[in-house]
Amino acid sequence: MPRTVALLHEAGSVTAAMGGGGDVDEDTRREVVGDVTSEDLEWAQKLVAEAEEAGARLVTIFDDAYPANLRDVHDQPPFLFYSGDLRPGGDRRAIAVVGTRQATDGGLEQAHRLGHDLAKAGVTVVSGLAAGIDTAAHRGALEAGGRTIAVFGTGIRRVYPAENRDLAVEVSRSGACVSQFWPNSPPTRRSFPQRNVVTSGLSVGTVVVEASGKSGAAQQARHALKHGRRLFLVESLVREDWARELVGRPGVTVVHDVDEVLQVLDELSDPGRGPHESVQLTLA
Repeated sequence: MPRTVALLHEAGSVTAAMGGGGDVDEDTRREVVGDVTSEDLEWAQKLVAEAEEAGARLVTIFDDAYPANLRDVHDQPPFLFYSGDLRPGGDRRAIAVVGTRQATDGGLEQAHRLGHDLAKAGVTVVSGLAAGIDTAAHRGALEAGGRTIAVFGTGIRRVYPAENRDLAVEVSRSGACVSQFWPNSPPTRRSFPQRNVVTSGLSVGTVVVEASGKSGAAQQARHALKHGRRLFLVESLVREDWARELVGRPGVTVVHDVDEVLQVLDELSDPGRGPHESVQLTLA
């Protein structure tokens, strides 16, 4: 994906990168995107039109509407399909809340309260629309009347899991649903790890609530550090070996309450600003 983005920047437009001219070495173009025919371009244009008819829109790295946080990471996707409302500058203050699908009751409660109180404090809550922790975080933000963004591991016209279809509609009304895949793409083994990259990139920090070492949430924790973003580990999570190994690294904070997340977020946005008004929430 980084090579695709580099090619797009070199070409100056999507059309030029795909074979419509531009000052791009042809060997490089073929290596990155392959041999693109006029039929391929027509197919892509048809998909974009169908997505627009379904209420989704396309934004590329050349557009001002491309999310500002995501633009800053090295592995940004070249385009996003989205429904709802993207606010490139307004979503700078965004935190991802992620975790396992097989969450405990305590983990679900923590994620819900995190989503709720972050949104209440004016923070955009980003998550992956998965069952478990992600769902609880989105619902918490919605119940607070705040803004939340759902990052799909499928195309924008498909919802996975299917039982979150109504939730996706609610999210798009208060925030946005986004996808880096073609609109009708099904879930795959590769698409969810790719989704985690975007979820991290859209945020200035990631909170992991519950997750095993092989989970997508643990992968996202590592992406956050590679992106130079803050990583927050709920205190109870540090019982996991993978999380304990990260404690003490630069950019990693063990979270005892939401106020700690908000204080770090305030320092990131304005180093001279004092702590955020206290929001008392014990996460341990």
